[in-house]
Amino acid sequence: MKTLAKLLDEASRTRTVKEYTTTGTGTEGSLLIEKTIYATLWDAAQKTLIPRDIIAVQNGPGDIKGSSIDIDLVDPDSMRVYELAEGQAIPIDVLSYTSINLKPVRYGVRIPVTKEMVEDGKWNLIQKNVEYAGREIAENENSLILQALDNAGTTISGGARVLYSDLTNAIKTLRDNDYNPDTLICGHEFMDDLLNIDVLVRANERGNKEALDTGMINNVLGMKVVLYSTNAAPSSTYSKYGYVIDSQHALTMAEKRPITVEKYDDKIHDLSGAVVTQRIKYSYLRADAIVKITTS
Repeated sequence: MKTLAKLLDEASRTRTVKEYTTTGTGTEGSLLIEKTIYATLWDAAQKTLIPRDIIAVQNGPGDIKGSSIDIDLVDPDSMRVYELAEGQAIPIDVLSYTSINLKPVRYGVRIPVTKEMVEDGKWNLIQKNVEYAGREIAENENSLILQALDNAGTTISGGARVLYSDLTNAIKTLRDNDYNPDTLICGHEFMDDLLNIDVLVRANERGNKEALDTGMINNVLGMKVVLYSTNAAPSSTYSKYGYVIDSQHALTMAEKRPITVEKYDDKIHDLSGAVVTQRIKYSYLRADAIVKITTS
């Protein structure tokens, strides 16, 4: 007859066999259960950014001899002609000018990786981090452009949603100052309001399938529509903003140093890495060429 101790020992060994031969009690990556690692490092989603082609005056490194650059502007309506009587002396009048100074600011990030990780890692970590540093610099530019647009000469404060009249008022304001409203720059909530404006919805019903085909309005009232990601803006409230501009007069930028990548070795800490930098400045060119539309 089996003793109680022997029965308990057999039961224990049976339970142990069951625990080590069923996946229910195993864990991925343990000695008995294989864990497969996907062979590609999956990237994060790309953000929608404002393109540089809306910048009226762009100055590169070759244009900036010192630490800053001045842009001189003719003041509108600063000269006039006069009605003259016979024999009257002709009055003197000349143009007046305004100057904007742009001093590029340095932005950058340092990417250190231990040499052990460089030697043993599954991915080329320095290369991947440099790639994302470039993305972050581009997103920083997006924020700088929006901050420059915030210097709009006129702000239209809308209600809970963007109205058709907000757009027409912005267009009228620019035309009153002799500018040509050719571009609307907006966030995602602003775009959602555009897609639900009755006049534009009825336009789709009459056969304009742009919104149905693309999920956004690419042109409205003669203006090209440029959408930007709120996650690449100074704050989430920018999702509700729209900027109507004359792209030939609204913005300027000065880039003293383009995006630059420099490798380095830190022998004291046994690190390898890269430094990614840029020197750039954005500014409004003429505030009256920008109208900002906000919603609550």
